[in-house]
Amino acid sequence: MLGYITLGVSDVAKARAFYEPILGALGMTRNAAFSSDDHLTFYEQAKGRGAMLAIGKPYDKNPATFGNGTMVALAAADRATVDKVHAQALAAGAQDEGAPGVRGAPFYGAYFRDHDGNKFCVFNMTGA
Repeated sequence: MLGYITLGVSDVAKARAFYEPILGALGMTRNAAFSSDDHLTFYEQAKGRGAMLAIGKPYDKNPATFGNGTMVALAAADRATVDKVHAQALAAGAQDEGAPGVRGAPFYGAYFRDHDGNKFCVFNMTGA
């Protein structure tokens, strides 16, 4: 079972400004108990339940990099939310990696990379 995913970022404040509206549209909020102002921020959908997403500077003090072939997939309640999150990400400076669309019914997804090159898919499989 997945507990959390951590992504390395180069600028925590810039990353928070990028992620918070996007994750908020998916029903995720910052978990203050596991977050520190200068290093690491955790986001969750339900307090103490389900997987979390964390962003932060690498502990080894080396530059943040993305993993080749690594992608984080975030579930959305409906296709409209997929469209909204993708648009928010691009408006916030993300690189488009694939516009919203059906990629084998019922999978509907959109792809983007954040400022540090981390790849995301926002998807819905309900057909709604």
